Amino acid sequence: MTIESLYDIFKQYPHVTTDSRRIIERQRNPDIFGTEGCLFFALRGDNFDGNTFAEKALADGAAFAVIDDAAYQKSEKYLLVDDVLTTLQQLARHHRRQFDLPVIAITGSNGKTTTKELVAAAMNAKYNTLFTQGNLNNHIGVPLTLLQLTAEHETAIIEMGANHQGEIHALCTITEPTHGLITNIGKAHLEGFGGIEGVKKGKSEMYRWLAAHRGTIFLNEDEPFLAELVPAEARPIRYHRSKNPSPMTPSREDGTQAHYQARLESQDPFLTVSFLNEKGEILQATTHLVGEYNFNNVLTAIAVGKYFKVPAWKIRQAIVDYLPTMNRSQILTLNDGVTLILDAYNANPSSMRQALLNLSTMPQPRKVAILGDMRELGDESAAEHLAILTLAKSLHFNQLVTVGSEFGRQNTEGVHFENTDAAKAWFKTQTFDDTTCLLIKGSRGMKLETLLT
Repeated sequence: MTIESLYDIFKQYPHVTTDSRRIIERQRNPDIFGTEGCLFFALRGDNFDGNTFAEKALADGAAFAVIDDAAYQKSEKYLLVDDVLTTLQQLARHHRRQFDLPVIAITGSNGKTTTKELVAAAMNAKYNTLFTQGNLNNHIGVPLTLLQLTAEHETAIIEMGANHQGEIHALCTITEPTHGLITNIGKAHLEGFGGIEGVKKGKSEMYRWLAAHRGTIFLNEDEPFLAELVPAEARPIRYHRSKNPSPMTPSREDGTQAHYQARLESQDPFLTVSFLNEKGEILQATTHLVGEYNFNNVLTAIAVGKYFKVPAWKIRQAIVDYLPTMNRSQILTLNDGVTLILDAYNANPSSMRQALLNLSTMPQPRKVAILGDMRELGDESAAEHLAILTLAKSLHFNQLVTVGSEFGRQNTEGVHFENTDAAKAWFKTQTFDDTTCLLIKGSRGMKLETLLT
C-alpha cells in the first residue's frame, strides 16, 4: 500500500493509536477518537508484536489495522505494509507537508519539556498551537503528534528527544521544522552519545538540518557550546540574559540578527523575570518555577513569542499562569509545612548539579537532599556519581540521602538505600518541620516520587 493510498484512508479516519487498549475507551468517551473509529498501527517492540492485537483492535472499534505480518491479514480491514513503524513515520511526514505553518522543533540535554510547555503557552496566547503532549518526543511520539495537525492549527511545537547519534536528524526528516532551538548541551545520555562531544554532535544535528533547509535557528547566547555549533551559513535569532532588558534591535554592528533580552529579578522561591513590551515599558512576571536554571526556559519563551509578534502582555500572562507538572521542578508544601522541591522526572549530572545549587540558595534554614541514581551514563557513571556526591557534601546540607546502586558504590559514610522501596520505608518514619526545604531528585527509573505515596 502506498502512503498516498493510506493517507486517503487517514483523511476519513484522522485518529491514530498504537495502543489497542485505548480503543475500547471510545465506547465510553467518543471524544477520544470520535464516532467514526480510528487507525490502529500494530507496532513491534522488544517484548511484544502489535500484529497480535490487530484483531482485537478492530473488534473494539478501530476502522482499520495497519500490520506488517501477512499471517494476520484476515480481511480488507487489515492494511498490510512492509514495516509499521516506517509507515507511521512516512504518513506523519506526508501529513505535515499538507500544512504551510511554522513548525518549531525543540531539543537539548535539559529543560526540553519545560521549555516546550512555556513556548507553547506563549504561542497559544495568539495562535492555535499544536504541541507535544507530555514527553512524547521520540521516533513514535513525534509522528503521533504530527498526525494531530488540523486546518485549525496555526503553528506547531515539536519536542525531540535523543540518546544516540542520528536520532535528531531522523526526527527532523520526519518533522521538517521551519524553526528550531537547542535548550543546552549537558551530560545526559552519555552512554548512547559517547561523551559530551557526542552530545554536541548529536544535538546539533538540528542546527545542521535547519541550516541546510533554510530554517530559522533560535540561539541562546548564554548557554555554553551552542554558538560554536551553529553552521557558518546560518543567521540565528539571538537572545540572552541582560541586566537591563532592551527591546528588539534591528541589528548589531557585526551584522548579526536582532536579539531579545530578559532579566532575572529574583527567586524567592519562585522566579520573577522582567522584559520590555512593545512600547519599551518593563513588564514583570512572577512564575511558578523554582531554580535559576529555569530562567533560560522562560527567556526562550519570551524570545520566541516576541519573534512571532505575540503581544508582550500575553506572553507575560502565559508565563505567570504556567504550572509545572509531571514531577518537574514542582514546589509543594507538605502537611507539616515542609517545602518540597519535587524534581523526580529525570536526572543527569548537569541537572543534578543545578538542583543542588538551587537547594543551597533556598531560604529555609534546614535543607535535606534525597538523590536517586542517574541512568544512561555508561563508563562515566562512577565518576559522575562521585562528582555529584562530592558537590552535595560540600554544600553542607543538614541531611543527605542517596538511593540506588550507583550512588551506593560512592556513598560510604552517609545515609543510603539500595532501592526506592527501602527509602520509602525510611521516609515514612521521618518527621520534618516547617523550617525544612526538601529536594527529591533522580532519574525516571528510580520513581522517587513514590516516596510521597
